[in-house]
Amino acid sequence: MAFLADALSRVKPSATIAVSQKARELKAKGRDVIGLGAGEPDFDTPDNIKKAAIDAINRGETKYTPVSGIPELRKAIAAKFKRENGLEYSWEQTIVGTGGKQILFNAFMATLNPGDEVVIPAPYWVSYPEMVALCGGTPVFVSATQEHNFKLQPADLEKAITPKTKWFIFNSPSNPTGAAYTHAELKALTDVLMKHPHVWALTDDMYEHLTYGDFKFVTPVEVEPKLYDRTLTMNGVSKAYAMTGWRIGYAAGPIQLIKAMDMIQGQQTSGATSIAQWAAVEALNGTQDFIPENKKIFEGRRDLVVSMLNQAKGIVCPVPEGAFYVYPSCAGLIGKTAPSGKIIETDEDFVSELLESEGVAVVHGSAFGLGPNFRISYATSEDLLEEACRRIQRFCGACK
Repeated sequence: MAFLADALSRVKPSATIAVSQKARELKAKGRDVIGLGAGEPDFDTPDNIKKAAIDAINRGETKYTPVSGIPELRKAIAAKFKRENGLEYSWEQTIVGTGGKQILFNAFMATLNPGDEVVIPAPYWVSYPEMVALCGGTPVFVSATQEHNFKLQPADLEKAITPKTKWFIFNSPSNPTGAAYTHAELKALTDVLMKHPHVWALTDDMYEHLTYGDFKFVTPVEVEPKLYDRTLTMNGVSKAYAMTGWRIGYAAGPIQLIKAMDMIQGQQTSGATSIAQWAAVEALNGTQDFIPENKKIFEGRRDLVVSMLNQAKGIVCPVPEGAFYVYPSCAGLIGKTAPSGKIIETDEDFVSELLESEGVAVVHGSAFGLGPNFRISYATSEDLLEEACRRIQRFCGACK
């Protein structure tokens, strides 16, 4: 009898975490490495949020919390959905988790049975299919190609839905591509969902506040209110508020689903960290003035990276609408010979040779379900990004 669970054979390690770890290991050995793998803002958590956490400690807010979150945070979440998205949720319809990952995992754990299908647009965040597989479901991938700016087409969504489909995962702005859907583009997808009342929508809005230019963010239930009773809307404080390490994600949805997720979390981790929850209360209720300032910095970084990558031989880099990623194609380098003498046959070969040759760590696109591409996170300084892009240009130019 095998000791480890069969479920482990259905999942792979996180490619994004693996790249960051490899970059750290090379740095520890003295290599000059620029890591562009992690999806983590380089900004510090704002002072008002840090102060709220310190005040919570000084008040003695250091005990266990209710499984679904402290009432103050759940009320702040309901107020946020009303204020920013026009969505009416009672605070009892909300839940707080240890990051957005736990919210998603618990939703799948609460709903998936063997044979249930989950439609996942590709490119996708690396954890979606692994979570589905761990919870006994079957991921069904639908390509959102570069030809359509990495946005899922309604006809392709329609073809992917079967009587076994339980969930459709929707992420806008997208990790890994930065693609964000307009109201009209999203309405075309929700029209498809309206024809299939057995399909629920799980929306990952983690990058909601990071859109650029005149782009206006919308979430599916905002576009199609009739999906309210079969949508879980997930968000968190990690990206917009530079609070990745605080580990607070949240969601709102139908009460029966929230109660089921609460039951699972009660036997799993119980409530998220009390101090981080009080910090999140301040994040949602306090000043939002720093968000436009940070967005402007991110937008400048995006424009720099897109411009420099499009000057690299064999690279084509679309302009994303949001998040802090670009997802360039390296198709022009496939079949070329790297400076080491190795032939680049895949996007994984490309990123491996780039790291060894120039010390730039990026993530191969096939890890996200669509290549030959690679993902760069531009959540780091312009100086580092400029140097990294120069190295990429040099590497591409040296490939024959």
